[in-house]
Amino acid sequence: MSRKDVIVVASVSCIYNLGVPVNYFDSALHLEIGQPMVRVDLMRQLLKIQFERTPGLLERGKFRVRGEVFEIAPASEKFVYRIEIVNQKIAEIGVVDALTKTIKEQMKEAIIFPVKHFVSSEPQMKEALKEIKTELKDRLAYFKKKELYLEAERLERRTRYDLEMLKTLGFCHGIENYSRHLAGKLAGEAPDTLLSYFPWKKDKGGKNIPDFLTIMDESHIGLPQVRGMYAGDRSRKDTLVQYGWRLPSALDNRPLKFDEFEKRVGQVVFTSATPGDFEMSRSAVVAEQVIRPTGLIDPPIEVRPVFDKKTNRGQVDDIISEIEAIIKNKERVIINVLTKKMAEELSEFLKQKNYPANYLHSDVKTLERTEVLIAFREGKFNVLIGVNLLREGLDLPEVTLVAIMDADREGFLRSEESLMQTMGRAARNVKGKVILYADTITKSMKAAMKEVDRRRKVQIAYNTKHGITPQTTNKDIEQFLDMPAGDLNLPVRGKRSFKK
Repeated sequence: MSRKDVIVVASVSCIYNLGVPVNYFDSALHLEIGQPMVRVDLMRQLLKIQFERTPGLLERGKFRVRGEVFEIAPASEKFVYRIEIVNQKIAEIGVVDALTKTIKEQMKEAIIFPVKHFVSSEPQMKEALKEIKTELKDRLAYFKKKELYLEAERLERRTRYDLEMLKTLGFCHGIENYSRHLAGKLAGEAPDTLLSYFPWKKDKGGKNIPDFLTIMDESHIGLPQVRGMYAGDRSRKDTLVQYGWRLPSALDNRPLKFDEFEKRVGQVVFTSATPGDFEMSRSAVVAEQVIRPTGLIDPPIEVRPVFDKKTNRGQVDDIISEIEAIIKNKERVIINVLTKKMAEELSEFLKQKNYPANYLHSDVKTLERTEVLIAFREGKFNVLIGVNLLREGLDLPEVTLVAIMDADREGFLRSEESLMQTMGRAARNVKGKVILYADTITKSMKAAMKEVDRRRKVQIAYNTKHGITPQTTNKDIEQFLDMPAGDLNLPVRGKRSFKK
């Protein structure tokens, strides 16, 4: 908020309610050398913007006072401000390393922002408390009329406690649920989000437009998430309001609707290996990165039957023959199945056959997923079986084969985009190839194979023209917490050993 050359990396949560930017900026402390300042006044101002005083460990959102020296740990920074007051004036402003306590930089001024984003002035708070009391009275009357006495008691107890906290401290847990009153907005009005903190400007016609660039990575996933957030949040909040856990105004503590999001982002760059119809229709320019720096070519695709009547072999028997070659060459294979249960059962079946295998899906805890992937790259097992988690975002250069079971089961997990993303896991290795097990060629399969074939022709022609020899991606195995896989002592479910 204090400069324009800023990059903010955010998740989809950037479309959720985040206080009022004007109040947040106005509540910030502007400190500069020579500014008159009394020790007690600075402490009072820090407490007002929700900093917490501590005599011990200095953590984010806390400050420590030793004589005339203040040490302030901002909520959003890794360093500490050191403010020294001499003769009731600010004599020194330093940036201190939080660990070593050495002064990294001397500054002429500093802006210290509030710990929480929901900050209101005293007049605003008084008006908000009045409105909350009025809404509570109306809602209690509604519950009692419907003879919902338990809901009425629950709502009154919770809300009156929150009112007392707001009145005394200016903050309470779940303060965002009163944001409509604190911001002075009308019912149903769009909330202020992270996007509201970015600058706007006037165009040639005098219309206000966003003055920042939005880049949506993996837009084929991000856009549907943004589109679905409002309905999901509303469904949950309706239940809370219905049973007296929250006032109806809590419904306005919500994410932006999709049309509201579109109006607030302005200029956008969508990045995706599989852009959807929305991105393509809204883009004035479409730039394609098909050529890789390593010269790697998209993997060739082979379609094999789910059950071959001639050889009387199914897809599992066929993939086992491929696994044997993979193990012999000390390579890796990813097998993509349709359900979590199938992943677990196939993993167990392969282990019983003495093939080093493991599975990965959304029920596996986040820390354990990291351990599994490290062990997979290190060669502690050669076969990784999964569902949706193995579709994208994984960079595993050791993988030479991606096998997609039941590829002809048309649907979300076997759509053109999903097939393209999954097959891309084999595009990091020069030996990479893809096997699709299917009895029929679906529309999605046909489209995905056609696109891969088009890309391969472009890549091969480029390599031939420039004399480029494809090379496997070279990527170090990053140790989790600087520890070898298997040393984390994470909870083990069933037989999830990495031993061969």
